[in-house]
Amino acid sequence: MLDQFIAARRVSTPLVGIRSMDPAATQLLIVKNYEKDTPAVPMIMWDCAAGFKGINGSGIDAIRTACGEAKPAEVTSPPEALAAAMKLPDLSILFFHNPQMYLVQQDQMSALIVQAIWNLRDKFKTNRRQLVMLGPWFVLPPEINQDVVVLDEPLPTDEQLGAIVKKQFKAAKLDEPAEKVTLKAVDALRGLSAFPAEQVTAMSLSRSGLNMENLWERKRQTIEQTPGLSIWRGKESFENVKGYDNCERYLKMLADGKRPPKGVMFIDEIEKHLAGATGGDLSGVKQDMLGALLTWMQDRKAEGMIFIGVPGSGKSALAKAFGNYAQIPTISFDLGGMQESLVGKSGQNIRNGLKVVDAVTSGETLVIATSNSIQSLPPELRRRFSLGIFFFDLPSKSGRDAIWKLYLNQYGLKSTKLPDDTDWTGAEIEKCCRIAWRFECDPAGASSFIVPVAKSDPNQLAYLRKMAHNTFISASERGIYQYNEDGESEGSGERDIKLQ
Repeated sequence: MLDQFIAARRVSTPLVGIRSMDPAATQLLIVKNYEKDTPAVPMIMWDCAAGFKGINGSGIDAIRTACGEAKPAEVTSPPEALAAAMKLPDLSILFFHNPQMYLVQQDQMSALIVQAIWNLRDKFKTNRRQLVMLGPWFVLPPEINQDVVVLDEPLPTDEQLGAIVKKQFKAAKLDEPAEKVTLKAVDALRGLSAFPAEQVTAMSLSRSGLNMENLWERKRQTIEQTPGLSIWRGKESFENVKGYDNCERYLKMLADGKRPPKGVMFIDEIEKHLAGATGGDLSGVKQDMLGALLTWMQDRKAEGMIFIGVPGSGKSALAKAFGNYAQIPTISFDLGGMQESLVGKSGQNIRNGLKVVDAVTSGETLVIATSNSIQSLPPELRRRFSLGIFFFDLPSKSGRDAIWKLYLNQYGLKSTKLPDDTDWTGAEIEKCCRIAWRFECDPAGASSFIVPVAKSDPNQLAYLRKMAHNTFISASERGIYQYNEDGESEGSGERDIKLQ
């Protein structure tokens, strides 16, 4: 980013926007690069709370001249500040903080600010003055999007994070950490910008050294400040998901094979969040979000899988279990939580989220999406999931027996008389056991409160099975899914299961 900024300044680019998760650190980086220049570069910053502030001596002199009789700290109106910027001397750099708070609004104030920025273009380019807009995100309106050079400040590299860890040890008067400790700390800090990385490291230090669990937890809390992102903290394992041996085997091969992923990006019920992206959404929000996701997966060559099946079939649990098995973070990517009424804000939310995912996983991301119906997903998105689409049918009799054993043991149920569970999902078996535990009855009695999805929505189940036939990979058996229209015709009746 700094090299690009220097190049822009060398050719007198008047308007620059820098998207940075740590604008203060980005400003400091630029200031240090020019602090020894002769003649001195007047450096000034402005924000809506503090007004103008001179960063160096020549910057202090410059704002006194520009503000005239007004006190620099009292010029807190953006249009007034940009008008005063016209009077800044040659070579000046004005850092304008958080432009995103103004540019996305459709009101008179926004119109005045956009026009004031445009007015600076020709005046600034003649004498190497620059307006540098700094913020975590911003979308430029069409009136100035061809006039502003936009740069992205990347999150710290592993080497930079390692240096931050060592610096915090030194500040705490501790011996420099062993290389193994530094590498583990970098794994925990990856995805944070410099300032929060410093803070969470310092807060996790004690006389005994660095508490890795605290470091991970503080990192999770910091990442979750990004709209739509959260780190999954569940304890799911493959032992908790029964009946889908083929998909489990495939996931284990991914984790144990060459170039294993360094993180999972989990998108639950993707079809609901992108409904209308190919038509029907007049706001353009869904189209922009879909475009951002497609571009990211294409540019990063991100690999992905889609798990499709009826609700309660274990798709989400298996996806989350993979992260725990591979000992990598599972990042829940909530597209709904990123959506806002403004097209630009929603698109920027998803781009910010993808940038964090990139940093956390060093670009080695496995995307796992679940879906109850794949019909609404556009073909170009389905093609991005290059590791396959797996169909989760209802568990077989042997699969259901394994699920019963799991939950009977989990809930401490002694009764082994089970109901007719033909066409039940794993979630329905778990619900039956939970009801039996709560009401202190046997599972057969609790079953009267269960309505299987195969009964409540048989048409959807039949549709999914026919669509998956000879098309998707079976999550249960090796190979492509084959649909037997006769299904499991015999009822299982009540039976005994021996508990461990």
